[in-house]
Amino acid sequence: MIRDTGHREATLDPVLAEDVITWLREHPDFLLRHPEVLQQLTLPIPDHGDRVVDLQHFQLQKLRNDADRLREQQRELIATTRANLNNQNRVHAAVLFLLDATSFEQLIQTVTTDLAVLLDLDAVSLLVEANAGADMPRVNRSGVRVAEPGTVARLLGKRDISLRDDVTADPEIWGPAAGLVKSEVLIRLRISDETPDGLLAFGSRDPDTFHAGQGTELVNFLARVVERQIRAWLDLPA
Repeated sequence: MIRDTGHREATLDPVLAEDVITWLREHPDFLLRHPEVLQQLTLPIPDHGDRVVDLQHFQLQKLRNDADRLREQQRELIATTRANLNNQNRVHAAVLFLLDATSFEQLIQTVTTDLAVLLDLDAVSLLVEANAGADMPRVNRSGVRVAEPGTVARLLGKRDISLRDDVTADPEIWGPAAGLVKSEVLIRLRISDETPDGLLAFGSRDPDTFHAGQGTELVNFLARVVERQIRAWLDLPA
């Protein structure tokens, strides 16, 4: 109960204060669940003139630090969520461009040139091994990079995807763009059972854009669309 004293400020009834204290004791995690309340409280200043250790002061300071840490984690989570959504929108736009290609040449142009712009990257490369030339018509004049047999196995081993940061880019993959690429993701393309595996590579001048442990769902999905579009335009079996 609030007692009106006739002044501008009201006083807190002692019984109500005791009720608050009792409730807080029964709910000791209240401030943990509502750390923002701490910012609105006037807290006692510890008296350093005696030998009494003010444990309450340290506990409240810890809660304030925890609250700051949680707010920072929340900001980082929001930033990461926005970045992921932005990347997802970029990949969706890239897929639509691939599906809109009206010829094989336009498809390859989209992969090797337009995807870099759509995905906000610095380079994209599409590579097939040399013995695929006889099985993939028009490949040698389409802008596709042709590498020695065994290149994909050398680069990826048994993996389907590799992310590398702070790299010295391989000119066999990147050609003239090798000096620009500082981080990359390499993705195996299984275009057809009748052709060797290919390679789709995304590169960035930022050495931290791609790194081990990063999620690969979006780029892997994009690679699957690329291989299906190539297979369809060249009329190759799955």
